[in-house]
Amino acid sequence: MFKKILIANRGEIACRVIKTARRMGIWTVAVYSDADRDALHVEMADEAVHIGPAAASESYLVADKIIAACKATDAEAVHPGYGFLSERASFCAELEKQGIVFIGPKPKAIMAMGDKIESKKFANAAGVSTVPGHLGIIEDAAHAETIAGSIGYPVMIKASAGGGGKGMRIAWNKAEVRDGFERARSEAKSSFGDDRVFIEKFIVEPRHIEIQVLADAHGNVVYLGERECSIQRRNQKVVEEAPSPFLDEKTRKAMGEQSVALAKAVEYQSAGTVEFIVDRDRNFYFLEMNTRLQVEHPVTELVTGIDLVEQMIRIAAGEPLGFGQEAVRLDGWAIESRLYAEDPYRNFLPSIGRLTRYRPPAEGRTGNIVVRNDTGVFEGAEISMYYDPMIAKLCTWAPTRSEAIEAMGRALDGFVVDGIEHNVPFLSALMKHPRWREGRLSTGFIAEEYPDGFAPMKPDQQEEATLSAIALSASLIEANRRESFADRLRAASGALREHWVVKSGVSYVAVRLLDGHVSIPFDMDMQIEGETWNVVTDWRPGDSVWSGKVGGQDIAAQIRPVLNGLRINWQGLSVTTKVFSPRHAELDRLMPVKLPPDTSKLLLCPMPGLVVSIAVAEGQEVKAGETLAIVEAMKMENVLRADRDLVVSKINAAAGESLAVDAVIMEFA
Repeated sequence: MFKKILIANRGEIACRVIKTARRMGIWTVAVYSDADRDALHVEMADEAVHIGPAAASESYLVADKIIAACKATDAEAVHPGYGFLSERASFCAELEKQGIVFIGPKPKAIMAMGDKIESKKFANAAGVSTVPGHLGIIEDAAHAETIAGSIGYPVMIKASAGGGGKGMRIAWNKAEVRDGFERARSEAKSSFGDDRVFIEKFIVEPRHIEIQVLADAHGNVVYLGERECSIQRRNQKVVEEAPSPFLDEKTRKAMGEQSVALAKAVEYQSAGTVEFIVDRDRNFYFLEMNTRLQVEHPVTELVTGIDLVEQMIRIAAGEPLGFGQEAVRLDGWAIESRLYAEDPYRNFLPSIGRLTRYRPPAEGRTGNIVVRNDTGVFEGAEISMYYDPMIAKLCTWAPTRSEAIEAMGRALDGFVVDGIEHNVPFLSALMKHPRWREGRLSTGFIAEEYPDGFAPMKPDQQEEATLSAIALSASLIEANRRESFADRLRAASGALREHWVVKSGVSYVAVRLLDGHVSIPFDMDMQIEGETWNVVTDWRPGDSVWSGKVGGQDIAAQIRPVLNGLRINWQGLSVTTKVFSPRHAELDRLMPVKLPPDTSKLLLCPMPGLVVSIAVAEGQEVKAGETLAIVEAMKMENVLRADRDLVVSKINAAAGESLAVDAVIMEFA
């Protein structure tokens, strides 16, 4: 077994590998760029080597620097994580030449499966079912239009060397093919240094289901069940689960056996994933094979009890698999939610900044529930514009899917992140979405269910009652602590005020207290709009998470003080609450509402990023839907289009400039 390994990556996956290596008694070496000097993976590793500037192209993507770090630290092997150099055959080959072990497959398998075009050719030759498409060289946009027409719309345009949803576009007509071809090629060039793209048929109502395989150097190959990865946004996975709620045992077995056959055909060694598109009739089509560890590997680990990183290390060290296919059992259900630094209320645009507060839910087993949080950040860490916007991967396991979903909802509601925008409200709302809970999924789920983006949700009557109970209980606990407020809290008789009004958003909710005193821990009956609710909590002033029971329901909600009130975030709701006496509530209803500023004549930068291009000129008339500018952030190009017919009066930014969020790019007449 290795004594020392180097992790050629950063963030949560570097931390994940270090945890297993430490448990195995293996010394670890981290590498870091200027931007990651104070990163968590650097602190966790036994040694750390600086490899260059913040840009990945000058640090994490430079193979020579990784190899030099191995030599400087006497590292015997390299775990590449995912992304960066993990699927670059030349890197693997050079490591072998230098006598350093690559903890992953051999160059032959990476070359055969790592290139999407070549992998499909190989799969076709091996008799694997593939999606109809054109795998040859596409010369230009006109050629792309011809190919798309022959395949039949809709089509998918994909970067050959792509991954993570980058360099990928769906086209429903000729115009979208031309634009999608140019954008996919540009994004592919920027992200992977390879602008080749291919076109294939887009399967309507598709599910994205993948099979995890493990193969050693002794000819042993097993599959570890499947992962459903259909909840995607912009072709980027958001929520994954294992097993799939859609597959039956017959289809699972067929997909698994086909994946094993493909792995054997390329003499695969290590952990790998064979991805499929599955249609409504459970027909499945090979998409690609990822010759590395997947982001979503924790859900497979949770349902199988197999540490995939450990198996990768043991296989690379020459050990045979210690189990066969018959020993693989899927136990319970696991769900993974990817927490991203992005604003769900602004069409999920990236957000950067410092994590002023980062308080994930407690990990471990409680009863029949397991919570796991894979992360590479900490409170006070910086989320930069140079790398992927992932903050953490929150996982829950339970005996059943419904229990795992409930556990995920509670864990998300208790996950505190401040200082940047993030997608926790969206993920929390998703956990109670009827279609998600029923397992009626497709890769178009988010686009279909949130066609206008994710907007602040309006609570129903039951939710307003819950929010009111939380707000009033917190207010009473705070007032009880601050004895100087006692004269406001109690009537002239000295008894606790009986009648209250909670303003929840724009609604006013009448609450009557049925108990005459505040106990600690808090336990009180309240009559809310005529219905009696028992409210129990051990919340204390200053706690960012209110946890307890409202009407017998377990609740975890985030509360933050605002002017004269509290902001409560719960199950995708984000509501400002204020507690009033009945008379104060009457007066509050008379207060004027402040309107937001008019920005209809401005194009604002929706996120911090780099201006790639300005597509218009001052004085130009622009039609609705035309491109105004392209801004790149966190390795993704974002096209900003006109929402109506406009005339450009002034341009305030130029290509190459770095802009802050809401910076004015241009003005309209």
